[in-house]
Amino acid sequence: MHFDEEQIENLNKIYRINLINSCSGYKAANLIGTVSDKGDKNLAIFSSIVHLGSNPPLLGFFLRPTEIVPRHTYLNIKENSYYTINSVQEKFADKAHHTSAKYDRNISEFNVAEIESENINNFPAPFVKSSSIKIGMKFVEELKINYNKSRLIVGKIVQLNVDENLLTEDGFINLNDAKIATISGCDGYSFPDENFRKGYQKPKNI
Repeated sequence: MHFDEEQIENLNKIYRINLINSCSGYKAANLIGTVSDKGDKNLAIFSSIVHLGSNPPLLGFFLRPTEIVPRHTYLNIKENSYYTINSVQEKFADKAHHTSAKYDRNISEFNVAEIESENINNFPAPFVKSSSIKIGMKFVEELKINYNKSRLIVGKIVQLNVDENLLTEDGFINLNDAKIATISGCDGYSFPDENFRKGYQKPKNI
């Protein structure tokens, strides 16, 4: 089926959201953990986390416009500078998805979704205890996308915790062994069960 620009703009709102959110393919599902300056823990699921470089080790994630709807994750990061990124496994994907519900800022999604938090080495933000990959992040900068008022939040990895059985000798993490979740659209979850490494590619002799 073909959609031109005018047709896309005139689609039913929910249909357009589902279509545009899923057309770019599978994205990693992660839980971002933060804490307010009052000590209220927040947990929210994101599918927009991207690798921005290994040296220094940077990750970014995108936020919808903060001027329209309060973004508790954003507010907490701006207050405290630290946050965590935690993998989502198949065994608790239902609970993780519920963190997308809009609760008041003083209500912890850790509690309502029944996801246990964890403190590691006195890090200033909460980790998800049941996650196989737990990343401690420090806020670096934010970039505003003027066209739709979204923001790219850039952070530096300052702590990394990975289940040892997932690590290979060269540092590669076998995500499929942990049944790590991917998301397509807003609510479509998939769990890859195979992994094929193709190796570093060099130009052919032509």
